[in-house]
Amino acid sequence: MSDRVVPAADRRRRRPTKQGVVLSEELIVATALRLIEEHGAEALSVRRLGRALGADPSSLYRYFRHTDDLMLAIADELIGRTLRTWRPTGDWRADLRDLGLRMHAGALAHPRAAVLSAYRVTGRVHEIQAVETILGLVRDAGFPDSEAVRVYHAFVDQALAFGALDSASTALPKAARDAESAVWEATYARLPAGTHPHIAATARHLVADMRRSSYPAALDLLLDAAAARLAEIQGRT
Repeated sequence: MSDRVVPAADRRRRRPTKQGVVLSEELIVATALRLIEEHGAEALSVRRLGRALGADPSSLYRYFRHTDDLMLAIADELIGRTLRTWRPTGDWRADLRDLGLRMHAGALAHPRAAVLSAYRVTGRVHEIQAVETILGLVRDAGFPDSEAVRVYHAFVDQALAFGALDSASTALPKAARDAESAVWEATYARLPAGTHPHIAATARHLVADMRRSSYPAALDLLLDAAAARLAEIQGRT
């Protein structure tokens, strides 16, 4: 896509495409998300999207100025899908943990899109809602504003980073994933204590633990630290 812009009032297409569907931003984003998971980043072209939608590629400019604009919409849609499945309970720590795990699961459900979008700032409706929600959780818990932003920043970056890391691994061919996983038992578990005492002492735990994501454990460590920090702050008052 180029930087061509169609006025907002003219963006909605009323006539069906060749496949009998009416174009919408939601339909284009859903189709692009599917194509990314099937073909990778190269799927984000007006030609390929047009074919998938049964539409003239130029009609996509009614909704998105260029492919980066579409990529931001995809990133925002992933955030929206997470928020739509999450319900707060009133316990800030439990709510953040649940939200973080849902963010991570959402990334793994769309690994290629997650890798492409994890570092983007969309400024769109779902991202704004997420920022407001998370800041609300930590401010209502009693964190002063500066501390609330620190917790928000660490929480979001951790979730996005692990989502991208684990998504990149998930996107590997299964044979490559299995081969890398086998290295822990084939190599590390066989290192002698005489030369690698710490690896040898923990080998069975490495073999068991390194096959799965450490995000839940890292998230708990972050939330434990945040709770300890809150207790410290409240102890001063």
